[in-house]
Amino acid sequence: MRHGPPECKQCLSLGRTWTRLLVCLTCGWVACSDDSRGGHAKAHYQETDHPVAAALGTNPTWRWCYVHRRTV
Repeated sequence: MRHGPPECKQCLSLGRTWTRLLVCLTCGWVACSDDSRGGHAKAHYQETDHPVAAALGTNPTWRWCYVHRRTV
């Protein structure tokens, strides 16, 4: 069970901040977006083949498909 606000654990371990956070719609993993320095959400897709992530925060209806490289 998660407590506190969502965060990119990889960025935190490196002492970095992020621009936006995305959540994997397959497993719930939270990571920074491609426009953040780390790009950890894309790295998660490359490692797991989980194809769709959704934005956390102000526009929660935005979803990105890494397979088709477009919003869905």
